[in-house]
Amino acid sequence: MKLAIVGGGIAGLAAAHRACELARERGLDLELSLFEASDRLGGTIQTERRDGFLVECGADSFLSEKPWALELCRRLGVEDKLARTDDRLRRVFVVFRGRLHPLPDGFQLLAPTRFGPFLRSRLFSWPGKLRMALDLVLPRGLDPDESLGAFVRRRLGRQALERVAQPLVAGIYTADPDLLSLAATMPRFLELERRERSLILALWRAARRAPAENREASGARWSLFVTFAEGMEELVRALQSRIPPGAVRLKERVTGVTREGGRWRIATAEGHAAEADAVILACEAHQTARALRYTHPSLALLLEGIPYASSATVTLAWRRADIPHPLDGFGFVVPQTERRPVIACTFSSVKYPGRAPEGGALLRVFLGGAMNEGVLEGDDETLARLARGELAELLGVRVPPLWTRVGRYPRAMPQYQIGHLARVEAIEGCVRELSGLALAGGAYRGVGIADCVRSGEDAATRLLETSTSSRG
Repeated sequence: MKLAIVGGGIAGLAAAHRACELARERGLDLELSLFEASDRLGGTIQTERRDGFLVECGADSFLSEKPWALELCRRLGVEDKLARTDDRLRRVFVVFRGRLHPLPDGFQLLAPTRFGPFLRSRLFSWPGKLRMALDLVLPRGLDPDESLGAFVRRRLGRQALERVAQPLVAGIYTADPDLLSLAATMPRFLELERRERSLILALWRAARRAPAENREASGARWSLFVTFAEGMEELVRALQSRIPPGAVRLKERVTGVTREGGRWRIATAEGHAAEADAVILACEAHQTARALRYTHPSLALLLEGIPYASSATVTLAWRRADIPHPLDGFGFVVPQTERRPVIACTFSSVKYPGRAPEGGALLRVFLGGAMNEGVLEGDDETLARLARGELAELLGVRVPPLWTRVGRYPRAMPQYQIGHLARVEAIEGCVRELSGLALAGGAYRGVGIADCVRSGEDAATRLLETSTSSRG
């Protein structure tokens, strides 16, 4: 069987690795080709070392509560290279009126689970707290595909949305919550409302059950966020080592994927062509749309309709003594109502071990996103200056950093807007019409590393099982 995979990000690598696994298990003759337009594998996952600092240019961790990435690490034999966060400092600050306020202990993304810290918090006014308490008596909603913004506003009020939900969601999806589909991004909260009506009570009950459940699910060994001690690129290297070296074709940008004579033909911008029995397209939805525009115009139109947001990061290194703030948390998020050019900042050397040498501190600032893409029009020096200015105001850092690194991610984050799940179901229906084709990646049913691993592995499993059954 000849299998072609387009896209060498984490979804494409997971698909390639799973295909090789299944071929070995089932004694299949697999000829694999992995096309990647850039000169390296891993997509936005990239780790660099500089002056004793460890810099994550893209994703810096994955969630342990979603099992697919952790299970992949076990199969790869790299579980002993993983590192957990220091949960003694597991808190997040929210910028409010120019100052950092800790998110109340027990606040689970949208609503509180512990009432004492919530009532003592200065992040919300008393009218805002009383409005949030109305969730205890409000009826269930009726809209099956409500925006996340409308959901939070309806159940918990404007302050909950503006001061917590919006900035936290921006840190995850770089999205506008009034456009974001709740069912597609956070179905857990929709299910909690349907099952128990009150979101606060449902989260409070879940929090009381959580300790025992967490021990059973992932063991006390792992924190919620898991990374590699030597950086996330360790996962890329482990996957690449399990793929036949001759299978990887770097700097080959696929421009078209067409069906000819019962097989697939892959054309590249470099003028090369290849044939395959099956194809997995594991690139961004807009890139997949271009590749399929002549093969299935309706599918290409659906794919092109998935919007993307752009963002940038500025990583800054300092001597720890030059930062007056105690850095006693994982970082801070910035509500849109603060009208600042940054959306969040991670205290990387606090959150993860080994990110800075002794006496150093590493911070990563996020800019752009769906609600503030205009800031990305500035050059790298402008972005670095904006980040330094914000950290001077919010953390009191007046000394210039030792160095900065700017990373840009154009059209890299898919936006799961209202109607996204219906669109994905239509896309999957079109794909079923094309024998030997599968799609994978963050554009469809989950944007995180664990979701991309699942997506890539599922695509490879479906195609190889179909091939096996057809030959049997």
